[in-house]
Amino acid sequence: MSCFSFTTAPEWTRAYLSGLLALFVIALPCRAQTPADALAFERDNQWAQAAEAWRAVVKRNPQDAAAFASLGLDLARQEKYEEAVPAYRKALTLNPRLPGVELDLGLAEFKQGHFRSAIAPLRSVSAADPNSLQARALLGMSYYGASRFTEAVKVLKPLSDQDPSNSELSEVLARSCLKGKDYPCAQAQFRKILERSPNSVAAHVLLAEAYDGLHQTDQAIAEFQTAAKISPREPNLHSELGYVYWEAQRYDEAKREFEMELANDPANAQALAFLGDIELERNNLDRAASLLETATQHGPNLRIAFLDLGTVRMQQKEYPAAVKAFQRAIELDPKQTDAHYRLGRVYQAMGNQTAAEREFAKTRELHEKLQKQ
Repeated sequence: MSCFSFTTAPEWTRAYLSGLLALFVIALPCRAQTPADALAFERDNQWAQAAEAWRAVVKRNPQDAAAFASLGLDLARQEKYEEAVPAYRKALTLNPRLPGVELDLGLAEFKQGHFRSAIAPLRSVSAADPNSLQARALLGMSYYGASRFTEAVKVLKPLSDQDPSNSELSEVLARSCLKGKDYPCAQAQFRKILERSPNSVAAHVLLAEAYDGLHQTDQAIAEFQTAAKISPREPNLHSELGYVYWEAQRYDEAKREFEMELANDPANAQALAFLGDIELERNNLDRAASLLETATQHGPNLRIAFLDLGTVRMQQKEYPAAVKAFQRAIELDPKQTDAHYRLGRVYQAMGNQTAAEREFAKTRELHEKLQKQ
């Protein structure tokens, strides 16, 4: 006599018993996960399971600040920073004095590139604990990322002085000085970097930019040339050196550098635009037009290319094309007077006196504002 088995029962019996089994399972009490469960998962580095356990804990007790903080930490450990941030913020809302959470929040925002959002918590941690080097370094770098360069220098300079061997910190400080237009500071910092790494192309280039900012043209050129010897095919290097020559109206030397840049990168918009400008200066209108048209295709936000192209088209009496180019130049920087004035001249040549007067009036208005500054 064989024993009865579930698998050999008739079809209707199996269906009936399956239904009873499902009801039985649903009726079983499900043990709620506890902080102890979450901590056990954490001990085994099972961050996803730990996070789910903490979610269950905060769902039952939405006032548990420590649980929200732990949830944020386990999410951050999975690099789910976007989810971690609301958990950290909830924890701080419930308990602003919860240790370590502001630093974790600042770090999570920083790692997402949300530098402005990272500043407040990191500044708070730095004020409460000036010895927290991590918080101060992150704060300085967040200021840099948020383009608050003067504040970045104030935070990063003492740290760099304290740890001069930290090359990453030194470079961010030097770049902050440069972007904040504190050129003596930038010079000093880049010289320190070059003492440690004399073949650093980036340091030579940035030091050259600092010299250029101080209008020390010969020194700027020398640094760019040194960088070019170290790395002749460095992207944008010849273009930047060409720009310094162009500023000094040394057009033959500028043209040589821009052409070298295009030999490395035929689509370099800046090199194309400034070569076009040089050809315009020399009244080679067809050659200028060709270079400038190509520059606008590769650099749709490069204002000089549109301004010069409009000037070329105006001289060639291609007025609709000139209007279009000048209008784009105005879009890119409406506070500059030159494009408004030249657009007025084009409208005048087209016989549209009303439009011309509007542009001339705008030119006068902008001039008056500049004089008052």
